[in-house]
Formats: sequence, C-alpha cells, structure tokens
Amino acid sequence: MTVPPTRKAGTQPVAISLAALAAAMILAGGLLSGCGKNVDASTATQPPPMKVTVVKAAQSDVPLTGEWVGTLDGYVNAQIQPQANGYLISQDYREGSQVEKGQVLFEIDPRPFEAALQQAQGSLGQAQAQLALAEINVTRDTPLAAQRAIAKSQLDNDTQQKAQAQAAVRSAEAAVATADLNLGFTKVRSLITGVAGQATIQVGNLVSGQSVLTSVSQLDPIKVYFSVSDSEYLALTKLAGAGGSLLHGASRIPLTLTLSNGEVYPEKGHVVFVDRQLNSQTGAIRIAASFPNPSNILRPGQFGRIRAETEVRRNAVLVPQVAVSELQGQQQVYTIGPNNTVHVNNITLGPQYGDSWIVESGIRSGSLVITDNLQKLREGAPVNPQPTDYRASVTSNATQSPAR
Repeated sequence: MTVPPTRKAGTQPVAISLAALAAAMILAGGLLSGCGKNVDASTATQPPPMKVTVVKAAQSDVPLTGEWVGTLDGYVNAQIQPQANGYLISQDYREGSQVEKGQVLFEIDPRPFEAALQQAQGSLGQAQAQLALAEINVTRDTPLAAQRAIAKSQLDNDTQQKAQAQAAVRSAEAAVATADLNLGFTKVRSLITGVAGQATIQVGNLVSGQSVLTSVSQLDPIKVYFSVSDSEYLALTKLAGAGGSLLHGASRIPLTLTLSNGEVYPEKGHVVFVDRQLNSQTGAIRIAASFPNPSNILRPGQFGRIRAETEVRRNAVLVPQVAVSELQGQQQVYTIGPNNTVHVNNITLGPQYGDSWIVESGIRSGSLVITDNLQKLREGAPVNPQPTDYRASVTSNATQSPAR
C-alpha cells in the first residue's frame, strides 16, 4: 500500500493569511485615495461668501414732526333764522353759491307787517295832532295867566297835557320804528360773507323765529380742528417761544395740511385757537388752525392730516427701515463684525424719519448695517459687504416733510 506524502502543519494557512493581508492593504489604499479625492473636490467647490449691501449708520440733526387728524370747519358759521313769523314766499339765492353780507336770501309775506306799519303811522299822526293842540293851548293861556285873566291852574293843566302829548308822540314814533323794523325782517339777509348752504325749508312753508332756513359759512380762511397730547402740546409751546404762549408764537410753527387724497395743500397754516383745558377722558387738548382758502377748495366737514415740527433731535443715529427686522417683538439689525462676519444687534427704535428709523440704543454711528438678504443671515456667517451711499438718501428726505 502506498502512503501519501506528509504536509508540514501550518504551511498553507500562513500563505493564505499573507495573501489576505496584502489584498486588504491594497483595498485600504484605494479607499484612502478615494476619500482624499472627495475631500479635495468638496474644498474646491465651496461657495464664496454671500454678497450683501451695507450702509453706514448716519448721524445728523433730525427735525421731528407730529401728525394729527384734523376736521375742517368754517371760520365763521351762521345759521340763518327769520326774525318775523309768516309764510315764505321766495328764495333769492342759489344754493351753494357765494353770498355777501346783507344780501337777501329769503322773503316772508310782508302784507301783515305793512298793515301794522300803517297803523303805527296813523297812531303817530294822532299823537302829533294832540301835541299840536296842547302847544296852542299853552301858547294862548300863558299871557292870560300872567294878566290874571284866567286861573293859574288852567295854565298848569295845559302844560301837563302838552307833556303827555309829547310822550305820546315819542311812543308812537317808537311803534312806527318797530313796525318798520318788523317789515324789514320779512327780507331775511345774510349776516356774513360766505358760502350759503342748502335751504332746509321750502317756499310756501310757515316759518317762525325758531326755523333754520339755511347756513352760511365763511371759508376764506378756513379752520381745521385737531387734538394733540399733553406732551406734544408742551413741545409745541416750547418751540413757539413767546413766553410760553402757543398763540403769540404761532408764526414760528408753520402747519402743513395733507388732504384725504394724499396731496399736500400748498398754503401754510398757523394756530389760532387753543382750548382752555385738557380733556381728562382723552388726555388731549383741542387746537384750531387757520389756512388761507381763496378758491374755496376746502369745505367744512372734510378730513385732513395736520403736520408740524415738534422738536429737533440732535446727533440722532439713523438706519434704513429696510434694514430693521423683528424677532419675537425685538427689533434687530445685522451689522458687519470682525473678518466680514455677521453680527446681530438688538436695538431700541425711536421716531420714524422719512424712510429711516432713529435708533435710540443698540448700535453706534458709523456701523456698517446690512440692508438686504436679511432672511439668509445668521450670527457669525461670512459675507462679502458691498458699501452704498446712504447719506444722499437722508439728505433728500430732510427736504421733505418728515413723518413721525
């Protein structure tokens, strides 16, 4: 029997282990080579920092203004009421037209008043006749009484009757004047120059002294009533100077009127009335301004916005409105930090000025404020700031009427 050759124990397993180790090293080298290539590729394709527009937070003296809702009213408003009772027989004006002081607007039936005047004139004639007779008696009896031809009491009676006749004449004259005045009241006249409104009572109606026939308003100038808060009133008074009187220093505070269509009225106004007390319920005081209205464009009942400069804020820091964002009730702006990175600043805003905000605290003048791509920004993110001129826009806004 043939016996197979004997193999050394452990020879084949060692060879297999060396081969597996060599394969693993080759595979690991390939993986490491591939990872290196991926790292190089990701580094090569990393995006550059995002471009953002920045402006410098400007510092300047800013005139602040107050704005209030105003109601227009006639400078003088007169209700036209008759002083005589009777039937209305004519309307002598065109509704909505300009009327002059003393112009006849309505007429009341004058016939009863004409009759009363004639009656009063007749009574006056009788009284004058009695006076003439009394004067004759006194003239005749005076020398006779001196000669003792008649009793002295006769002359005394004649003198008394003359005095009574004189009083009766004066009373009759007053009655004639009253009757003539009442007759004149049948022509209802305008007491002021202005624009007459719509007639509230038509021809043919019975009118009395309580009837309102129409209204006439003086429109040039015209008044605008508005209310300001206590602090705003004090600011206006301080700005007016003149010993603390807003009325005496009204010329120092020109007022601007913006109409309901957004147009700014070309004429400037001034304060003509300040109420005597503050309204305890609203905390405001009522003020009236006067505006020239030569073309009667402005009419009572219209609404507008009154604007006036209330103070000048010295060295105020301004940022554009578009640069301000809000997070959970906190206003923020993004500025450029060290190495062109984003820094988030919590700020406190003051009044609005044109297209900018006054910043009370949170940033300093000269800080580079980011104005675009705000939704993409985060603290510490690298950016590529692109400066733009902001002072030009501030200067242009200063020439307009700033809003508060």
